[in-house]
Amino acid sequence: MASSVLNSSISISVSDDDDEDPSTRMRIPIRRKRKKPGPRGRPDFTRKILTKLFKWWPALLLLFATALLVYEAFKIGGADRRSPPPRAKKSENAAAQISDTKPQGNLNKLDPTTRVVGGVRERCLKLLPHEELQILKIPNDKDSNSPIKELVYAKETDRVGEGRNFNLSTMYLEGTRFNLFTGNQTLEQREHSFKVTERTEVHCGFYSEGGGFRVSDEDKSYMNTCKVVVSTCAFGGGDDLYQPIGMFETSLQKVCYVAFWDEITLATQEAQGNKVDESRFIGKWRILVVRDLPFRDQRLNGKIPKMLAHRLFPNARHSIWVDSKSQFRRDPLGVLEALLWRSNHELAISEHGARSSVYDEAKAVVKKNKATPEEVEVQLTQYRQDGLPEDKRFKGKKALAEASIIVRKHTPLTNLFTCIWFNEVVRFTSRDQLSFPYVLWRLKEFKRINMFPVCTRKDLVNSMGHIRKAKPLTN
Repeated sequence: MASSVLNSSISISVSDDDDEDPSTRMRIPIRRKRKKPGPRGRPDFTRKILTKLFKWWPALLLLFATALLVYEAFKIGGADRRSPPPRAKKSENAAAQISDTKPQGNLNKLDPTTRVVGGVRERCLKLLPHEELQILKIPNDKDSNSPIKELVYAKETDRVGEGRNFNLSTMYLEGTRFNLFTGNQTLEQREHSFKVTERTEVHCGFYSEGGGFRVSDEDKSYMNTCKVVVSTCAFGGGDDLYQPIGMFETSLQKVCYVAFWDEITLATQEAQGNKVDESRFIGKWRILVVRDLPFRDQRLNGKIPKMLAHRLFPNARHSIWVDSKSQFRRDPLGVLEALLWRSNHELAISEHGARSSVYDEAKAVVKKNKATPEEVEVQLTQYRQDGLPEDKRFKGKKALAEASIIVRKHTPLTNLFTCIWFNEVVRFTSRDQLSFPYVLWRLKEFKRINMFPVCTRKDLVNSMGHIRKAKPLTN
């Protein structure tokens, strides 16, 4: 029995290594490698690619955007070359039609032009506050201090001699542009016109009844009602008509907006769908159609409303001329107050932006083919003989002007100035920049002129550029 007990016992093998107490054993720590984040099981080169992409993705994105822009630019350029731009839709309103058919550019912008003076930015045209402009009144002052008491305009009926009326055709000088409208001003009469006396006589257009530039009796009646006028013109189908903006209702009640057209421009505008309404208006502009223009050169025809506003509007006290390439964008009474009334000036015109000397301007005129070298040389030769200096400033002001905007009070002295200026562009070249400094230099008594900086001119108008070339007269 004892034997069976021994045989049923469990045999346990004992090793020499187990002699020690388990609690006294030292475990050797096993260092395990940390697993890097990322997908398991991918090859090393995949991880490298992902790392590079993660590091350089901004540069890749920029490269993609640049390629996309280049592609779009070529796409747009190709489309412009393949097909013409779509035509603008006609508007039901005639005034809106004119604005819709031309590129927008600066059209209808009212934001002021500014410049930095003494480290401070200020507006170029310093208008009165709106509340003052709305109640602004036209001053009713008279020209009691004018050295000219009576300004007489030469006309054909004044020339009576040897028992017959003067006939211009018998005195017409071949090779000149004098005609029945201008009269044939001699060099002696030209010299005499610069001598200011209480009674001064000068050629100033409208010399003969048969000289042309005819308007209807209805238009004459309208022109006689104008006290303040903003005017422009387009002859020979030239520029389109830009509606004036930026004025107050009080100005609309006191100011005439007049656009001079000829029959060619009228037909051109009607063909584009721009119709003159029953009251002869398009928007704010009163359209005056002129017949029998006196010059074949449309630039000379344009000088008549530009320089002779006092002859066209005999009852007007003030006028603002706006070239047809520009959109007038300020309140006209506010402009008169800022440029004339506040500083007691009689005429305001912009300084030339590029040059100061008439002789430098003459070179530019020839270089740009604005006039022939021969006719420019004739004009400069006369000016040199008369002693015109090469000064870049006269009477403390810049000698050269840019005449796309002319703001003036109609006084005997300013009327004489513009009459002489008109005669100069008829006698010599039609580039009025060349003759303006000469007339300013010769007419010593004319001092109340405001030659404002270029940035003020930019504040007065939105410059749109010429749309099309005017057609010369052929008969």
